[in-house]
Amino acid sequence: MAIAENAGKLPLIIAYTEVAEEHPDNKRFLKECEKWFGQEIQILRNEKYEGSIFNVFMKQKYIVGIAGAPCTKFLKKEVRQKFEQLTDRQVFGYTAEEQHRLDRFIDANNDVDICTPLIDKGLSKEDCLAMLKNANIELPEMYKLGYHNNIALVASRGGAGYWNKIRVDFPDHFDRMAKLERFIGASITKSKGERVYLDELPKDAGDYPKEQNIECSIFCHMAEQEYK
Repeated sequence: MAIAENAGKLPLIIAYTEVAEEHPDNKRFLKECEKWFGQEIQILRNEKYEGSIFNVFMKQKYIVGIAGAPCTKFLKKEVRQKFEQLTDRQVFGYTAEEQHRLDRFIDANNDVDICTPLIDKGLSKEDCLAMLKNANIELPEMYKLGYHNNIALVASRGGAGYWNKIRVDFPDHFDRMAKLERFIGASITKSKGERVYLDELPKDAGDYPKEQNIECSIFCHMAEQEYK
């Protein structure tokens, strides 16, 4: 939508901040999106940490806390800030149910001229997934595996259910994070209200839904007609 609305106007750059621990299928997804957009996606990465969440945790000796996760700061926020220009109008893909995330972003970044077309059009995450399906773009593998988001394979704020799913789907990443917890001396997960290390997490802890609802609402159909 942003591409269609900007046609023939100001230069538009599509940028993607890459994380080393994301699913390799993301590269396929980005290529298909480039064809859909008719425009190249510029890949950004924090080379100081080689784009790696584990490198950030190791060097910072910190995984997550009240101030948030350092991987978000160093692999996402700092990369964006280094790339952006003061005169840019930045388009973010927050969906209708993420108004609270937008509000937090504005509070912390009131110098950014931000545009959120999905919220403006009332589009939910399910709408967006349905629009991809209608465009014959295969969903990222993380969605097909039953994850709520196409996040990296290591989400420090993930709950017990998430980590038990990672234990099954990506055991190497689970084991690496479990060892990192012990090295730093901090646990990131709770079981029955108590902090536990991943290597002590009961395998039946948590409840992670396996299905992702994909439904195109009336707002979805209206938006599709606009960009077509």
